[in-house]
Amino acid sequence: MNYDRFFVDAIDALRRERRYRTFAEIERDAQHFPRAVWHSPGGPRDIVVWCSNDYLGMGSHPKVVEAMCETAKKRGAGAGGTRNISGNSHEIIMLERELADLHGKESGLVFTSGYISNATGISTIVKLIPECVVLSDELNHNSMIEGVRQGGRQKAIFRHNDLEHLEELLKAAGDRPKVIAFESVYSMDGDISPIAGICDLAERYGAMTYLDEVHAVGMYGPRGAGVAERDGVMDRVDVIEGTLGKAFGVVGGYITGKRAMIDAVRSYAPGFIFTTALPPAVAAAAAASVRHLKGSQAEREGQRAQVAKVKAALAAAGLPQLETPTHIVPVMVGDAKACKMASDLLLAEYGIYIQPINYPTVPRGTERLRITPTPFHDDALIAHLAKALSDIWERLELPYADRMAESDLLRRTAAGQHAPIPLPMAGG
Repeated sequence: MNYDRFFVDAIDALRRERRYRTFAEIERDAQHFPRAVWHSPGGPRDIVVWCSNDYLGMGSHPKVVEAMCETAKKRGAGAGGTRNISGNSHEIIMLERELADLHGKESGLVFTSGYISNATGISTIVKLIPECVVLSDELNHNSMIEGVRQGGRQKAIFRHNDLEHLEELLKAAGDRPKVIAFESVYSMDGDISPIAGICDLAERYGAMTYLDEVHAVGMYGPRGAGVAERDGVMDRVDVIEGTLGKAFGVVGGYITGKRAMIDAVRSYAPGFIFTTALPPAVAAAAAASVRHLKGSQAEREGQRAQVAKVKAALAAAGLPQLETPTHIVPVMVGDAKACKMASDLLLAEYGIYIQPINYPTVPRGTERLRITPTPFHDDALIAHLAKALSDIWERLELPYADRMAESDLLRRTAAGQHAPIPLPMAGG
């Protein structure tokens, strides 16, 4: 039996669909963020990264780097095991206290990644609630979808940010326990959920709320706790999940909520129990970042200013950006092959690194370049980006904003590409 052919055939299928993913070998430059070195086929080259989720540059912040280095010198490089055996470090305990305080919750629990905190957190919570029905936004991240699937409970999918459809499903669920799972900032379209409206429905129909704030923590609210804090509804959300690997600039994920719920997840979740803990140095660096962003507005204000300048520069050039109220700037291409070509040309000829976003991350026909400006993308870099994109659009004969508007692609978000979802709930 030639087992290799199964894998070769699978990769060939991705190549035919223009969905095969390539990764540039990059060395980040902590002293000159967002600049980096690309190990290109022709040798090392200086580039500028425009698609990092290190939204505020905190991965290079002196306080964060110092906390990591000093703790590693004192505690060593690793955690020593799972938290149940030998990895329950003082630094992780301090980090969890910082996170609980950030979100105004009784307790917090740290995981090795945001993906794991969602997949393990959701699945464990719903397994512990008998006869639970999970109501999930159709554009939820794969980690949330996996959490719902692994939980094994009945689920209902509501149309993206559609409160009327959500209410229909809540009514259909009756008196059974219910969990509404949704995000604050949706990372591909850059839109924001109606958190207050969802909380209103949850309270009316006796549902528990689970909010993913991974693309919002550090970024929004007076202390960087996210959109729920900004909107004054954080206390109405039962579970707030976040990541330490985006605006906080490190790695890891977490959930916060009432003490009993957090303790139950800690006690039952396989993805927590059987996984080696974050190293103390990582936990210390994350805590330093959280503490800093609780008190500093400079990073958030600087980023908002540069995001506005990027959006204005792209609009002036007539480039087809999807309008968003957030820091995410999707530039729509609408074709997988062209999107990959544009990304390759930007890197090879302009020293600009922006990964193409293709199916299955977004629906076919909505392929895009996802730009995430930071406070450190200065005006000269913004001008260079706008000029490079304009050149690429001309060379590849890509549609500008006016033509995109005619085809309705700029008004047609990923949610609009999904088939209508029937009212009856799908099984498990």
